[in-house]
Amino acid sequence: MRVLVLGMGKTGKLVASIAAERGHGVHVLDAKENAGASALTPPFVAGFDVVIDFTTAESAVQNMRACLATGAKMVIGTTGWYDRLGDMRALAERKQAGLLYGTNFSVSVQVMMQMAAMMGRALKNTGYKFSIVETHHTSKLDSPSGTAISLAKAVTSETGSEVPIEAIRDGDVMGLHTLEARSEADRLVLTHEAFSRRGFAEGAVRAAEWLATRTGCYDFRDVYTEI
Repeated sequence: MRVLVLGMGKTGKLVASIAAERGHGVHVLDAKENAGASALTPPFVAGFDVVIDFTTAESAVQNMRACLATGAKMVIGTTGWYDRLGDMRALAERKQAGLLYGTNFSVSVQVMMQMAAMMGRALKNTGYKFSIVETHHTSKLDSPSGTAISLAKAVTSETGSEVPIEAIRDGDVMGLHTLEARSEADRLVLTHEAFSRRGFAEGAVRAAEWLATRTGCYDFRDVYTEI
């Protein structure tokens, strides 16, 4: 499989490395080479089976417009652009392209999402108050993280109550998410801690392998068990 990786940040570099480990041909474009999606011409994009994006929210939207218009397959690991999801989904469907996005490509985080919903459902109307604390490295741009927002939505969908999120930026923390349910009597805590970026990067590459033979728009949380 021929893979184009957009973004030369720490996760983007690791995605490229893992894709190569898994036997794929890899080409990487950094921000300077692809300003305003200028490098993503139809002939260039046609040379790849899947495009994986780990850039910024603004760049990701520009990249999606350029690639999906050609009918390309794209995996988007970038977050912070979901206000444009409707437009991107419509473009992918109109051009019979493939689009797979997610706030977190770690399989264990997806399990945590399911457990968060279970906690909300089980503790609804029992006096428990939910809260989330997320900690990431100081270079992370979005705050709170997309994962924290997804966790909050998982609980809110069951309880009907908003879940406050505290976002902390500290050092080079890969990602620490804690969901707490507290009552006057006790508390229940659910925590996911990432020790490296490898879980996210490997999930993105596996997602690209899955998407290579499909068209349509998919959320990673709905398909991760197939990947």
